Amino acid sequence: MSKNETTAGDSEKTGIRHSTILVIGGGAAGMAAVIAARRSTKASGEPCSITLLERNPRPGTKIRISGGGKCNVTHRGTPAELLELGFLRRNEKRFLRHALYSFSNTDLLALLRSKGIETEERADGKVFPASGDAASIARSFEGLLKESRVQQHYSCRVQSVVRNGELFVVTTGDEVFTTECLVLATGGVSYSKTGTTGDGLVIARSLGHSIIKPSAALAPLYTIKSPPASLSGLALRSISLVAAAGCRSVERRGDLLFTHRGFSGPAALSLSRDVAELMGECGNCTLFANLFPEQSFVELEAEFLQQARRNGAQMVRKFLQVCPIAPPNGSIQVAPHGTLPSALVPFIMRHAGLENDLNWGGLPREKRQLLISVLKRFPLGSVREVPIDQGEISAGGVSLVEVNPKTMCSRIVPRLFICGELLDYAGEIGGFNLQAAFSTGWMAGVSAVQSIA
Repeated sequence: MSKNETTAGDSEKTGIRHSTILVIGGGAAGMAAVIAARRSTKASGEPCSITLLERNPRPGTKIRISGGGKCNVTHRGTPAELLELGFLRRNEKRFLRHALYSFSNTDLLALLRSKGIETEERADGKVFPASGDAASIARSFEGLLKESRVQQHYSCRVQSVVRNGELFVVTTGDEVFTTECLVLATGGVSYSKTGTTGDGLVIARSLGHSIIKPSAALAPLYTIKSPPASLSGLALRSISLVAAAGCRSVERRGDLLFTHRGFSGPAALSLSRDVAELMGECGNCTLFANLFPEQSFVELEAEFLQQARRNGAQMVRKFLQVCPIAPPNGSIQVAPHGTLPSALVPFIMRHAGLENDLNWGGLPREKRQLLISVLKRFPLGSVREVPIDQGEISAGGVSLVEVNPKTMCSRIVPRLFICGELLDYAGEIGGFNLQAAFSTGWMAGVSAVQSIA
């Protein structure tokens, strides 16, 4: 097979290849754009040639490894609920609104069912392929691309794009493509081994777009001093993770996982974008875990005073070993998220300056309050790095103000469409980012056809 694989009638091996619409990038957004464009041309009856360029040997490379190979493809709920849960910044909610309503999670799941892909919805709202195989999602889109009968060129990395009159001239290693409509869907800069090395950012900048500096999102947090080896692999359920720098602090509720280099898990991944920004602004950032996020200091002190009256002879250490973690408001006797991990208790005692054999009856007021302070703000260390290449996605990219949210068309360059992770948005963990990529890609494909009608 040649370096450039063509699946639909393009027999030329040299010279300039022209198509009406050209899509750069064969990930979620790019594949959605191609499929949407072809369906729109069939509906309108307009003649239209479509070409897809992808630098990897096959499409959907990042999809195949997403979610640990299981692919959290979307999230349940209405478009409004997805926007509210998945995108915490107001400008990003506003920008993505039209795309998520135009091609919703319901539309995506119907498209997958048309290729025989059944999905299952978990209790937390995440939606996965029922097979548990991320590659099945990529294969279904490969099938949809084949049905669309478009020109597909793989192992084909774009080197430059220039505007020449009414055409875009796209140069790869040994070929030149021209097109009337260009769709950029190259992704961000996370997981560079999948080909997302920022090519699209370079292209967009060369065409006149402003680029918001990429930063990590949904990434682990590496600390200057690694957590104790005895805590590696330990999970804290439903706590509140706090990041503080100077007079600023940000926090996120969720599970936290201790690793040999720092922290991961939903709370850390969700907070990583804010942590990266704090690091950029302040140069440092310190992490804390609030093990009782629904109880105030005063409420915890009242509970502990009651505990001292009821069980004065009980050792504080023994109490902590069976104490609920993140109990609901109003009681610390209920354990919906389990109890404080026993492995963590010695560290709590040490930070609070308590002897191991200290009982409630012998706990003075100042030490009781110090224990509460530690439980409400357990120190996790200072952040060394938020590794952008380890992030599931990256923040930053093409400025949203330079793209029309109703069409994904550039406000600067006519008939240039930009979609997916190349844009400056970043959603929460839970399938929101893949859905946004499919939705913005679909809108770009439909709008590209409309622009030439």
